[in-house]
Amino acid sequence: MKSEIVSFGDIALSKKIVNALSDMGFEEPSPIQAKTIPLVLEGDDVLGQAQTGTGKTAAFGIPTIEKIDETDRHIQALVIAPTRELAIQVAEELNKIGKYKRIKTLPIYGGQMIERQIRALKNGIKIIVGTPGRLLDHINRKTINLSYVRTLILDEADEMLDMGFIDDIKTIMSNIPNENRQTLLFSATMPASIEKLAQGYMNKPKKILISREHLTVPLIDQIYYETREKFDGLCRVLDVEGTGKFIIFCRTKKNVDDILASLEARGYMAGGLHGDMNQAQRQRVMKKFRDGKLDILIATDVAARGIDIDDITHVINYDIPQDHESYVHRIGRTGRAGRSGIAITFIEPREYRQLRLIEKLIKHKMIRGQLPTSADVLELQKESIKEKLVKVLQANNYSDYHMIISDLVSEQYDSLDIAAAAVKLSVEGLKDRDQDGTDEGGNIERKFDNSGGAPGMVRLFINIGRNQKIRPEDIVRFIATEADIPGNIIGVINIYDKFTFVEVPRNVAERVISVMHRNTLKGYKINVEPAKNRN
Repeated sequence: MKSEIVSFGDIALSKKIVNALSDMGFEEPSPIQAKTIPLVLEGDDVLGQAQTGTGKTAAFGIPTIEKIDETDRHIQALVIAPTRELAIQVAEELNKIGKYKRIKTLPIYGGQMIERQIRALKNGIKIIVGTPGRLLDHINRKTINLSYVRTLILDEADEMLDMGFIDDIKTIMSNIPNENRQTLLFSATMPASIEKLAQGYMNKPKKILISREHLTVPLIDQIYYETREKFDGLCRVLDVEGTGKFIIFCRTKKNVDDILASLEARGYMAGGLHGDMNQAQRQRVMKKFRDGKLDILIATDVAARGIDIDDITHVINYDIPQDHESYVHRIGRTGRAGRSGIAITFIEPREYRQLRLIEKLIKHKMIRGQLPTSADVLELQKESIKEKLVKVLQANNYSDYHMIISDLVSEQYDSLDIAAAAVKLSVEGLKDRDQDGTDEGGNIERKFDNSGGAPGMVRLFINIGRNQKIRPEDIVRFIATEADIPGNIIGVINIYDKFTFVEVPRNVAERVISVMHRNTLKGYKINVEPAKNRN
């Protein structure tokens, strides 16, 4: 590459792909995306070493979908993945990237009715993401035709080899023509078996290494808050933290606009920065922020590049970043010039695994914070609110509102309650239900209702048991460590030969699933999900 790629605009991508990436909140490529996408677009084979959570799905997905011929009804790309969970996850992301090109991606895995997959394969599917066993099943049944595949991707190749899939992979690859085939292989580690596979099946692959270097920033307190009501939590934190200069990072331009409008409506002195603003607009906002006319700057990663202000006291990750390098670049905006700083990250329960992954890669454990309550905020604001009310009373220009109060008094409402409600409305506004993740949260909450757990508990199914020499203390230690909860709140554990049931409190169940699912215990890859009711 002749020049450094700093945004997706630096890559020759079609408008349809760029629009899809914008919808997904992608503005700035992660390191593996910046290195991989141009090579794949040029037709090179790629051998990439990168951890989960570095953005590698988009790294191979963006150029693969860019190269798909929309007029050709045949399967043109195949992704082989070790587990059904990864196959589903990859297919979901590829469908989002291919949204405007109308490129359909179908996950193929065991455990789902094969007839349903056969029917779906007849609907103009361009990309398949499959597990080795189920792919072989389709090949043997002749229900899948791979002879038109031009791009082959092996995702988490080291894991597939560890699981004994090497012969299956070779058989699948023998059904794909070598001529003009582009092969992309991604692996967290690069043992000799992977190198041998690359030598035998790839054409002069370009190697990409995304290292697990130690990235962290001194003098910064790193705190995270877990909540589904992120905006409400943000306001409480801003109120409690008080004075300072804040940068709030969001994943999308829409989030910047929405949060800015909501904060301004509540009286905060805030400004926004994102890619749709021209240079003059950006400079105006930055001047106000530097001059202290704005306390809060809300920005996307790309828009925040080049901000060089030494006295930023707080960095707030409203949306958790997609990789650990982005996290480090964000929080490095504070704690400069020998000053201390605070970095705060908001996560929903389902994002806990991504948080733990960032912690492992930067080799630093964040502090779990307890969100300030409304009472905490009110205690700090009490004197200020009283002073403002006294000023309004002394001004004596509120007679227009007498009629509203008279109507409420005549409806038998207590005058003290009316006054308290008016103050609450003034301070907090009319809060809408938080939109972030409520639908997804609702789906899993319904599963929790039917798990068969004791009152207040959720019963989880884990796919390992006595045959893997699993003991109750292994389960307790693992959950307590990974989910950062006390071991004594874990409930009944029932271990059988091939599976285990464990009960955990409902308020941490989603977090426990997030960190355990597809994790490794005693060398075994585990799947975790809400159990089905015994009845």
